[in-house]
Amino acid sequence: MNRGNKIGLILGLLLVSGALIHSVSTETKNAITRQGTTQYFPVSVDFAGENTPLNISDVRERFDRELLVNANLHSSTILIIKRANRIFPIMEPILKKYGVPDDFKYLAVIESNLTNAVSPAGARGIWQFMPATARENGMEVTETVDERYHLEKATEAACKYLIQAKEKFGNWTLAAAAYNGGTAGVNKQIESQRVSSYYDLLLNEETSRYVFRILALKEIMKTPANFGFTISSEELYNYIPTKKVEVDSSITNLASFAIGQGINYKILKIHNPWLRDTKLLNPNKKKYEIEIPTEGY
Repeated sequence: MNRGNKIGLILGLLLVSGALIHSVSTETKNAITRQGTTQYFPVSVDFAGENTPLNISDVRERFDRELLVNANLHSSTILIIKRANRIFPIMEPILKKYGVPDDFKYLAVIESNLTNAVSPAGARGIWQFMPATARENGMEVTETVDERYHLEKATEAACKYLIQAKEKFGNWTLAAAAYNGGTAGVNKQIESQRVSSYYDLLLNEETSRYVFRILALKEIMKTPANFGFTISSEELYNYIPTKKVEVDSSITNLASFAIGQGINYKILKIHNPWLRDTKLLNPNKKKYEIEIPTEGY
């Protein structure tokens, strides 16, 4: 075989090989798409039973954006799904008790990724309350006690705020928007723009994305496999049973108190992040309930 024929044969083999690789790559990609990832788009969505008008082009695109973003934040979204298994069982009965739709647990997700986050503006905890708003809704915020970090009390405070917003605006979607943009801020835009639906309002970037982020996380967390997330039950973070120990006096050393309860200081603080110091000052004999894990810690 002469040199020209050899070169032709080699080029031919390379072309065939390249075609095969491209074919396999395309088949693999299509298989993944069929299983669902960023290409999955639900036929209809709602928030708290209130329909999202996906027939409006900008509404559909804004929802699509949040689906794409959160479906591709792989490590962050996986961690949220894992944490939810531990945290949602605490939130859900409180939401139900106050008559607040279960979908609002996803509001807490986008506020903090279900962590005790601290915002640059000073909002804290899973529900991200500012100090003044927290106090207005019945939470104690001092140097030694900050109930914004108390999941049960913060969830109750969030319910109170959302119920008032619902009474003001007449629907839960606008109540959710007000949690981000403030009741006065959202109401000002409703009056100036002369519309009554969140989906008809032109708002600032953060509030404009806010409800769509909730909707996206709701869809992803309810049907994670549709978006390429396969997480077994063994991988989820389990709820840790606790008992409540009531105290109505000061505790001068929380590390010693923890040891007396059969745990250590680290475990005490993990389960009671609202205790912000190494001691608990309680000159007024207020009754506090301290969570002590009974197993699985």
